[in-house]
Amino acid sequence: MIYLKLIWSYLKIGIFGFGGGYAMLTLIEREIVGNGWLTSTAFTDIVAISQMTPGPIGINSATYIGYMAPGLNHPEFSSPLWGLLGSVLCTLAVVLPSYLLVLYTSHLISRHKDSLVVQGIFKGLRPVTIGLIASAALLLMNGDNFGTQTPDVVKSILICAAAFAATYFAKIHPIIVICAAGLIGFLIY
Repeated sequence: MIYLKLIWSYLKIGIFGFGGGYAMLTLIEREIVGNGWLTSTAFTDIVAISQMTPGPIGINSATYIGYMAPGLNHPEFSSPLWGLLGSVLCTLAVVLPSYLLVLYTSHLISRHKDSLVVQGIFKGLRPVTIGLIASAALLLMNGDNFGTQTPDVVKSILICAAAFAATYFAKIHPIIVICAAGLIGFLIY
């Protein structure tokens, strides 16, 4: 049954998804697209929607994928109620491992925060987290986001560079940059 498979996938994502939502994207893509529940294009769209909505991207994508995947793969589950069930199950499955881990270890870590072992564990996790976030950035640099024809790729890279410059150097609020990039993309494409 698709719900059990989704729960199992999101439990794995929740257990091994160190570093937040962007670090989880590679795991989510491998589990969701790799199992054929969504296409690469649909996954890219879900990532874009998850980035624009309030809340953590990992939870937003779990909620949205949980809603969409059952109906897309099994027509008998195309009712909104089945989608709502999938949303709730995937969201709980991705959050539950982290919740239990933090609940269990928070007292232990606070008592031993000066321990060389605990400090070593966190020093080891930092580069892994950066690597997972970099992997997510590379994952999103695909034909679905940048196009496949050279003029489209150049336009997409220019929009990307302009958005980066506007937020990093000009300190323009990201919401304004997102809206402007969407308008520019609408006009160009």
